[in-house]
Amino acid sequence: MTADEETNMKETTHDEVIVVGGGMVGAALAALLGEAGLSVTVLDARPAPLASDDVGCGLPAPRVSALTPVSQRLLTHLGAWPWMVERRVSPYQGMRVWDGEGNGEIAFEAADIGLRELGHIVENDVVLAGLEARLAALPSVTQRFGARVSGIEREGEAQTLILDDGSRWTAPLVVAADGARSPLRRLAGIEVREHDTGHVALVTTLRCEHGHGGVARQVFLPDGPLAFLPLRVDADDHHCSIVWSTRPEHAERLLALDPAAFAEALNAAMEGRLGKIDVLDEVHHFPLTQRHAREYSAPGLALIGDAAHSIHPLAGQGVNLGFLDAAVLAEELIHARQRGVALGDARTLARYARRRRGDNTAMLALMDGFRLLFGTQHPALRLIRNVGLSSTDKLMPLKRIMIRQAAGERGELPAVCR
Repeated sequence: MTADEETNMKETTHDEVIVVGGGMVGAALAALLGEAGLSVTVLDARPAPLASDDVGCGLPAPRVSALTPVSQRLLTHLGAWPWMVERRVSPYQGMRVWDGEGNGEIAFEAADIGLRELGHIVENDVVLAGLEARLAALPSVTQRFGARVSGIEREGEAQTLILDDGSRWTAPLVVAADGARSPLRRLAGIEVREHDTGHVALVTTLRCEHGHGGVARQVFLPDGPLAFLPLRVDADDHHCSIVWSTRPEHAERLLALDPAAFAEALNAAMEGRLGKIDVLDEVHHFPLTQRHAREYSAPGLALIGDAAHSIHPLAGQGVNLGFLDAAVLAEELIHARQRGVALGDARTLARYARRRRGDNTAMLALMDGFRLLFGTQHPALRLIRNVGLSSTDKLMPLKRIMIRQAAGERGELPAVCR
């Protein structure tokens, strides 16, 4: 028997939707569709689900997300938020942003727009484990781990995915939620615009001498922004997760330092605002590339999250944009199913793309603009940004608009996020 004949004899599994990628955004989409009774399979390259008993315990994991109130509403709707709160979420009520090369500074407070919090800093593993717990309780959702897609075929009105073990999975709609380097996006032939931001991100967990007081802090330095994201560990507010986005050569010098010297560099960059610093974990690093898919959909295929767009982390918007993608796509698909329209219908997918592309494009452009403005050494532009920060800090109506934007309160939100 030839290899092709053996492959054709493999059982083909049929679903209404196949989600490729079981990360936070893919899991959220699967949960939204599963709650509506759609038959969904999540194909995940990871070997197994998270060990939920170990999540949110001990030292915080290095990879965290700043979840907006809009994302919190989505996770609450899915029933994942209470599970996450039992583990560990860290609310923050304020934000301080300043120019490390001048005296420009701006402060934001949740109370300025009538909110209790601007958001929560949450370990990615806590978010994902909470969503996996929800998926496990949905009878119409199946998760398959260790599943790697090696090919995709269009057969009539259905898409068929071929896994590297030869199995075939067919559905009217396949959703790529498999990350910034999305193999499925590549297999589908969807082009992507990308450019190197010129930054490498360094992330780790710290303990600071002074409590953070529920305030996120970010300083713009000559080589890139440094963010201190507040964490609460057993009611202690002295922990922070950091994201230091800097040029590759500077990152190399920082990575070569021992923990004590790295802590000193952090303290100097932060101008001593949180006192003495202890580095509690390994410093992880990864390059920062901004990407935007030229199309969010193809026949029977949709892209969400980092597969559609990846953004500089300086405003912490990445996963929040992805959650909005998931919520909008789910809303469009559920409405289509109620009307008896095929789930892979081009008009349905076009509406999803139209609703999300504008917001994502605007946020990508804004983050790139901030990166370029605060990365310049031109004296006139340095003066403008310092004056701009300090002047904006005095204009409460403008500040309220900015806070609402950062909190995700912009445009027409999907129902589950209102």
